[in-house]
Amino acid sequence: MSTIFASPIVQIKPLGFPWETIDPFLFCAYHDDAYPQGNGQMAVDEALLAGRNLGSDFSRKDGWSMYHGNPVPGFPGHPHRGFETVTIVRKGLIDHSDSLGAAARFGGGDVQWLTAGKGIVHSEMFPLMDAAAPNPLELFQIWLNLPARNKMVAPHFTMFWAEDIPHFTATDEAGRTTDVSSVAGRIGPVDGKPGEGGPLAPPPDSWAAQPDADVAIWTLRMSPGARWTLPAATGKGTRRALYFFKGQSVRIAGEEVDRPAMVELRASEEVELVNGPDTVSEFLVLQGRPIAEPVAQYGPFVMNTQAEIQQAMQDFRRTQFGGWPWPDQAPVHGRDPARFARHPDGREERPA
Repeated sequence: MSTIFASPIVQIKPLGFPWETIDPFLFCAYHDDAYPQGNGQMAVDEALLAGRNLGSDFSRKDGWSMYHGNPVPGFPGHPHRGFETVTIVRKGLIDHSDSLGAAARFGGGDVQWLTAGKGIVHSEMFPLMDAAAPNPLELFQIWLNLPARNKMVAPHFTMFWAEDIPHFTATDEAGRTTDVSSVAGRIGPVDGKPGEGGPLAPPPDSWAAQPDADVAIWTLRMSPGARWTLPAATGKGTRRALYFFKGQSVRIAGEEVDRPAMVELRASEEVELVNGPDTVSEFLVLQGRPIAEPVAQYGPFVMNTQAEIQQAMQDFRRTQFGGWPWPDQAPVHGRDPARFARHPDGREERPA
């Protein structure tokens, strides 16, 4: 009697923009912009802006976009309600400002985790600090849903500095390495209490703060030819997506993938990854137990019903979610490249 083994791969889909996600995640945007040298004012030289739809430039002309910024690229003040943003900056810097009065300059592996809750307005600008050389920017912005009971919680601003985010390196029998970084979720030696060997503590009202939600956000970097096994999830009902976004090829559970892809995996099973022989490959893993509630979305508002969306729009028109304490809609925090965070209570924070 033969036994049929089901593949741990549920589906494979090509990566677009934004990346497709599965509950409890709503959205994942990957930005990889080859910005030119700055003009000395942390902005793009005016001569390079010709032919762009300024105010809404997603063209990737010359390898970069202005998005909604002008003359500094980025996203000037805009509202959110009902979910969280997790922003992982791999290269370059982001200048954050919000309606709580919080501000930050972060990058180089830093993560900002923002609970929008009942409403926040924030801007995310990309200052071009170097006036003599290119200013590459690479980041993920991940939208994590909030359950209905937490959609109207008070907003919360959190910084995870790169120096504090736990990571480890696994070495296979041939000496090839896989580097694993954990923004959220236990894996391998990333265990123990938050900040004491385990992952850092997510915001208190996050779905990721629920012990049985099994939320994980991991990045993987595999050297050429490396082998590593992604362990099975511990939670019941967990769903998992593996995003292969850099590299030539990888074998996932024995199946060859030779282009950028979202691979949904059966989270209950471990999966062997074998990188191709010639290049480094990189991955993002998003997993969690689904919230499994209705989703009503209108742009930056994510609620459970259309009536709640209408209420969000009315509330924003009436209150501006607390107003905007900054002199313009796209603040940039000066020419000092040092990273920092200023919390709503005025407390200053800098990486170690």
